[in-house]
Amino acid sequence: MTLAAFLEWDDGTDRRYQLVGGMPVLMAPATQAHGALTAALMMEIGSRLKRSYRLTAKAGITVESRKGTCYVADLAATRAPPVHGLRTVAEPVLIVEVLAPALRKARVRKLADYRTLSSVQEILVAFHGERRLTLERRTAEGWQHEDLAHQASITLGCCERPIPLEALYDDPSGA
Repeated sequence: MTLAAFLEWDDGTDRRYQLVGGMPVLMAPATQAHGALTAALMMEIGSRLKRSYRLTAKAGITVESRKGTCYVADLAATRAPPVHGLRTVAEPVLIVEVLAPALRKARVRKLADYRTLSSVQEILVAFHGERRLTLERRTAEGWQHEDLAHQASITLGCCERPIPLEALYDDPSGA
């Protein structure tokens, strides 16, 4: 299936799909823990977002280097102006993925593809089931990886102030 056909396609249900290598891939509904962490991230990032940025949930992300690929990220921030009817996020600068421990290996390709997008400056991965975030940040030398499991807060380029981890993980177990 082409990307254009995928973006116009409707299977007649409320199911969600990603397009990977020209093949629609059904996405399972999120667990409660996944949804709660995504909502907390959306509230905390959204409340700190710099004026020129917009935040989108269930963000369509196309990867130019992989024809026929459109991922659905949990959140994405962009400075591009909104376009009515557009199903993807133009020029994302931040992409946020929430992962369950069992799905980590499945996301390796997706995160590698995000790094190929020239507009992306940061990729934030939040893990439910444990109090842990990782942040990949583009620098002049390449991608810098930070494990934020023991940090008190996280600072994102699109946000005006840091986000305390306890605002994301109010349950000490990280669930």
